[in-house]
Amino acid sequence: MRPKRLKLENGIYHCMSRTVNGEALFERREKEMLRKMLHQIADFSGVRILTFCLMDNHFHVLVEVNAETFVSDQELMRRYRVLYPKPTEYEPASADILEKKLMQGGKEAEAIRARLLARMGDVSAFMKTLKQRFSTWFNQTYDRFGPLWSDRFKSVLVEGKGNVLQTMAAYIDLNPVRAGIVQDPKDYRFCGYAEAVAGQKNAIAAVKLITGGLNSIASKEAMALYRCALFGKGGSAVATGAHISREEALRVLEEERGALPWHVLLRCRMRYLTEGIALGSQAFMAAQAQRWQRANQRKHPPKPKTIDADEGPEIKVLKGSRGRVYG
Repeated sequence: MRPKRLKLENGIYHCMSRTVNGEALFERREKEMLRKMLHQIADFSGVRILTFCLMDNHFHVLVEVNAETFVSDQELMRRYRVLYPKPTEYEPASADILEKKLMQGGKEAEAIRARLLARMGDVSAFMKTLKQRFSTWFNQTYDRFGPLWSDRFKSVLVEGKGNVLQTMAAYIDLNPVRAGIVQDPKDYRFCGYAEAVAGQKNAIAAVKLITGGLNSIASKEAMALYRCALFGKGGSAVATGAHISREEALRVLEEERGALPWHVLLRCRMRYLTEGIALGSQAFMAAQAQRWQRANQRKHPPKPKTIDADEGPEIKVLKGSRGRVYG
């Protein structure tokens, strides 16, 4: 009999899963899809991603899970639409039909609430949905059948504060460094730290929790502190595998004090703008927004957004609605 997982009503978990036989099955396309599903299913499950790393034959994710005994019907349906925007083999009912049944009340409505809530606020349900959903996509895409994952996922309950949490998060984000893929985790697209450097708000908020716990801390300070933690741990004498050189670690820790120059920040954020329509100054973007409005016969022009980089010139990006990552 396999041992039961150690769970808390409100806990932080490091979860990891590996492919069958450890085969290197995931390239850029697969990692993009797994990253997309990871965020979608976390939203559906009410789980908060603190960081993650997707490798060629396995993935890590550090999640905060809070038990949910009550979720409003409005929120239930919002989450349902995130995962099931249209009927599927596993969820044949459309969101509109479910919403009407919830409004009607009664035993059927209670059964729907109970069924959906059972998949929320639970680390096992979150990982089960993620692995099953990605396996289905992978097997259909490559005309493949059979298991994709070697076994049930591994999980470690992590103390949600202080050095323990920082160490675990850094261990996850430093995976591509240890594997010799990059020398700096900010340059690896498929990890939580790179998303934070790219300016994604949820990822930055997670870094603030990792570095500051419940204490209030500014985003810029949190990012610098976490970068120091990464280079301190990645450049230590006991680091295994490939690691950050002592010279580079000292440069980041002593010279930069964990702060990235604005031009480096901008370069990192550019990597996430492949879906963009245009990029440039405010005046340039205003003109392109009007051109895009006319070309697409839209009622209103899209609003350019500023790329955050604490220093340097202001740069705007015009983004269209993001479609499916892959068919």
